Amino acid sequence: MSTKQRFISPSDLQSPEYLRVPDQAKPTAMGLWLHTDIAGRRELIPELIAGDLYPGRAATSMVEEHLLLLDEAGFLTIFAARGSHWIALTRPLRADARGARVDTPDPPSDRPWTSVAVGGAGGRGQARERARAQVRAEDAARADAWAAVQGEREAVPAPPARPLLLDAPPIGCSEHPNGIQNVSCGPCRTARLQRDEWLARRIYEEKLATYHEQHGEGWGGEPF
Repeated sequence: MSTKQRFISPSDLQSPEYLRVPDQAKPTAMGLWLHTDIAGRRELIPELIAGDLYPGRAATSMVEEHLLLLDEAGFLTIFAARGSHWIALTRPLRADARGARVDTPDPPSDRPWTSVAVGGAGGRGQARERARAQVRAEDAARADAWAAVQGEREAVPAPPARPLLLDAPPIGCSEHPNGIQNVSCGPCRTARLQRDEWLARRIYEEKLATYHEQHGEGWGGEPF
């Protein structure tokens, strides 16, 4: 692998090849720019790539998944040659190639969908399924959140209960209406007692209904 010094330029970071890379795989993409030969190629050995890009970390599994994502995004190509597997960057860094020796094989002109070297023969399918599952989970979570918000917006508060006093019998007789009770008036006293009994009955009915709603029990008594 060539040891010629190379630098990642702003134009590299704004290139379509890099912008298409998923965010989680961008550090690996930048590392591969600096850890491939002058032509942007190297043998695909996940353990060695992980050691170069993430020294001191157990990152082989992460690198395997990132390589599949980078291949799918078009940042690199995975291909088979010379009895092994290789990667070739779609956009290698610019560097002075004078005197540089390139002994890695050329990638094929078409993009082969090979994943044998990364996570086994089912590596690509597994990575895609994990990606689909993650997207489905995120979509479901967002849908639930929006449904909750929409439900809060559309919820209409229940109208207030009508006060019992508005439906209660009159507090006085016809000669002493509007609550002006004459203590010496017999009909006023009768009306007052009727009103108190009516209110007591309605309040009891409301409390009894609440009790049955909470406990799910019916009244087991016999009618009179």
